[in-house]
Amino acid sequence: GSHDTMTYCLDKTSTVSGNESKLVKFLNKCMPCIVHPIIMKWSTTQVLTVTEQLEAGVRYLDFRIAHKANDPSMNLYFVHMVYTTVTVQDILWEVLRWLETHPQEVVILACRNFDGLTKRLHCHLIACIKEIFQCKLCPRNVSMNAFFPPLRMIYFSKFFDSKFLDIFYFHSDLHPTVWRRELNLSAISVELWDNSRDTTAIQSSYLMPRFLIFLFFFVSEKFFVAGINLTENLRYILVHPFGSLKKMTLQSLPCLKIWIKQQYPGPKKECINIIAGDFIGNDDFVKDVIELNTKI
Repeated sequence: GSHDTMTYCLDKTSTVSGNESKLVKFLNKCMPCIVHPIIMKWSTTQVLTVTEQLEAGVRYLDFRIAHKANDPSMNLYFVHMVYTTVTVQDILWEVLRWLETHPQEVVILACRNFDGLTKRLHCHLIACIKEIFQCKLCPRNVSMNAFFPPLRMIYFSKFFDSKFLDIFYFHSDLHPTVWRRELNLSAISVELWDNSRDTTAIQSSYLMPRFLIFLFFFVSEKFFVAGINLTENLRYILVHPFGSLKKMTLQSLPCLKIWIKQQYPGPKKECINIIAGDFIGNDDFVKDVIELNTKI
């Protein structure tokens, strides 16, 4: 998986997202020529396009969806501190085109955040998903209670009804069953975040304590997703104005690589089935994750 999939196309002229802190907005307003380039460097988590990520082997896409403040249109964008240049609809069509040329593949879209989305915009987004993917959506009778058998079923069903896409639609304000009933989306029952600065969370003593490590797990019976991405705080950015998230991540890849190789896929609680990372085109990340399947 790729964490914050769409940050390769952040808009250099975009305003700061409405969900960012007042301090960040104030600094960007007062010193845009200085602050905005720094925001761009610390917001970018990927350099490969969606198609390039899929070609590289990514099958879990992390979509942070938003509607721009004071935008009268229904256009939806992706966001990570700032908004993207491309719309959600354009990327959904791009994913569809890739699926049509790779009929044996299964892709999971994790849709989340929904900054600025009203109920009307949520309905618009779901309508777009239905219109674009149609019969390629995951079959309605698939449950996540046992992930691997349904995955095999989806794979073999390509010969009959061409269903290749599963979508997780996370929304904290609306009752999840509303959207699950609408698209028969797989529910995620627990979301655990480890925001500790204790780097032993990924069993590595090589990472400096100043790095904030996110290890998140979406748990539904036998389904686990882990995100291994390093994140900075505002203080760290101010102390390192010439640094970037890419530089920080690349320095840490060797120890993250060690952690990945220690993992096991499967249905047990200690197992991880999807690992999402930043800059997935670097240091054999995809290859290392896929090779974990040999342990099954």
